[in-house]
Amino acid sequence: MLKRVSLKDIASQVGVSSALVSYVLNGKNTGRINKLVAQKIRDTARELNYRTNQIARSLKTNRTNTLGFIVANISNPFSSHLARIIEDEAAKSNYTVLFGSSDENAHKFRNLIETFVNRQVDGLILAPGEDTADQIVYLKEQQVPFVMIDRYYPDLDTNYVALDNFNATYEAINHLLACGYRRIGMVNYDTTIFNLNERTRGYLAALKNEANIDGTETLRVVMNRNIRSDVNKVMDELLALEEPVDALLFASNEIALYGVIHLNEIKIKVPEELAVITFDELISWDLFYAPLTYVKQPLQQMGEIATRFLIDSMEDINSVQQLVLPGSLIIRESTRSKA
Repeated sequence: MLKRVSLKDIASQVGVSSALVSYVLNGKNTGRINKLVAQKIRDTARELNYRTNQIARSLKTNRTNTLGFIVANISNPFSSHLARIIEDEAAKSNYTVLFGSSDENAHKFRNLIETFVNRQVDGLILAPGEDTADQIVYLKEQQVPFVMIDRYYPDLDTNYVALDNFNATYEAINHLLACGYRRIGMVNYDTTIFNLNERTRGYLAALKNEANIDGTETLRVVMNRNIRSDVNKVMDELLALEEPVDALLFASNEIALYGVIHLNEIKIKVPEELAVITFDELISWDLFYAPLTYVKQPLQQMGEIATRFLIDSMEDINSVQQLVLPGSLIIRESTRSKA
């Protein structure tokens, strides 16, 4: 490995002090330094391939200018899109973002937090999974700046930005009712995660309040570890009821992907035989012969606001900011009104 170029090396070649080189390269007091000398210092730094010693800088400033972002699965289009938004927003304040996937595993989530904290990231943006409340409490006790995004624990007084999942689902079910559907099923995860359970609550409330329908008979849950086989199984159950469902709400984009594949396999026509509605904006929905109606989450706002909340928290650890944003129902062919 080549020897790292130091400020002293640049100073020696230009014939100035190391302190002056530091001032120029860090943009300090530039108005009081001869412009020709300053330019020569910058040119020499480039010629010598000088790189800032971030470790030394962080020791002086107590900042590493890095943030950590932990999601369930960075390959999920929802998470990857959100990651890009956060990365772009963080860059506006000169922060670099490190990413990690917990795979809905509490142990892995804890290890990622420990790794990021040990690497001295300045703050964390988290989409926590099940059984991780103790880690959130730990971060709060240790005064580590963080903000939760998409998922959060409503009983903990912490920073978060999330979708109004109850009302977004309520609106989706109300739309199906207005289109003439009455046997409306829902497929969700068997989970304690708050945002997903809010979708179930919105589903049941909309059916009860708007049509006096008990939705518990047409509600099905799947296990995350067996998602594809479980989705196939519960969909077959709902379609085999004495009164089969005429519409289905998929509570996540992953469930919807497997659900649409199964509908193709068993040759169920959408929306003639079954209306379909889901969450999140994916290009996959456009590729289906009946483009899917979906709840669009305000990802741009969520990512930008969460990043700003985190930077605010890094300045004042006692500040707590919470925001729940509305979704938008994008109505398309898969929920066409009954004739």
